[in-house]
Amino acid sequence: MHPKAGNILRLFRSEEGYVSGEHLSRELGVSRTAVWKHISALRKNGHLIEAVPSRGYRLVSSPDIIDPYEVRAELGDAIIGRQLEFLKSTVSTNADAFRLAEDGAIQGTVVLADSQTGGKGRRGRVWSSPAGVNLYCSVVLRPAIMPHEAPQLTFLSAVAAARAIEGTTKLAPEIKWPNDLLISGKKIAGLLNEMSAETDGINFVILGIGVNLNMTMDQFPEDLRQPATSLLLESGVRVDRSHFAGVMLRELDRLYADFLLHGFGPIREEWQRRCNANGRQVLVTDSGTECTGGRFIGIDLDGALLLRSDDNILHRITCGDVRVI
Repeated sequence: MHPKAGNILRLFRSEEGYVSGEHLSRELGVSRTAVWKHISALRKNGHLIEAVPSRGYRLVSSPDIIDPYEVRAELGDAIIGRQLEFLKSTVSTNADAFRLAEDGAIQGTVVLADSQTGGKGRRGRVWSSPAGVNLYCSVVLRPAIMPHEAPQLTFLSAVAAARAIEGTTKLAPEIKWPNDLLISGKKIAGLLNEMSAETDGINFVILGIGVNLNMTMDQFPEDLRQPATSLLLESGVRVDRSHFAGVMLRELDRLYADFLLHGFGPIREEWQRRCNANGRQVLVTDSGTECTGGRFIGIDLDGALLLRSDDNILHRITCGDVRVI
């Protein structure tokens, strides 16, 4: 399908009622005949579009798929998403993005999949990835930063996902250190970064982002380590997956540009404001044995959790599970 077809879908969703062929032709800079061909292509891809003489076209319904052309239409001249790869099914979008990056994929390349058979989270935990319901996404970045700064990009993707949820629903997600998003205390999204680097610099970083969009309760595994939810379960409204992907990638692009221009500081501040533990007493456990308690006071420049214990000692914690007391 031609990219112009994605722009037509975007116009349909931004307009009330019918959209005339003349208006579509003018907005897209193509002929009325070209508009008709793009409409036909959209119909072949499962979009139900009504045509009424003298009134124009109206989008009645769309299939629940992630359409890369529709996603691309959301992004304009963004760096992130200028190259989009969509897979019906894959083992892991992170693994695919890593291979593409090794083969020279440009910065901003995005891999999207409808389902994953080997999705993974932090510490090798399984990320349930059924078809037709969620967002599974990996992004190739090539920042000119040192390897020890790479963890900062996980916090960048957390803020982007939080902004996208706020921008597409009425929900207010919280961020849990180091890489989860929560709604009502239940996990809604997870982030996983992977890196290829030399001693003196980074070759590339892969940002892996998974967001539970339209998952129903019976689709979640019974052996979850923590309660999970989806935007559908929390809001009662199905999420347009293509639109959500476009919004999230656009936010990621804005944050990445800000990161390259101003560094980690502004993103760190927003992340801390959104953190569920900000200023609160927490308990951090590592491997279920070692425990450290105290007041959460933020994150360090390398992403380490900063915790001040009751005896006024400042602790830097680089791994573990955080529980708000």
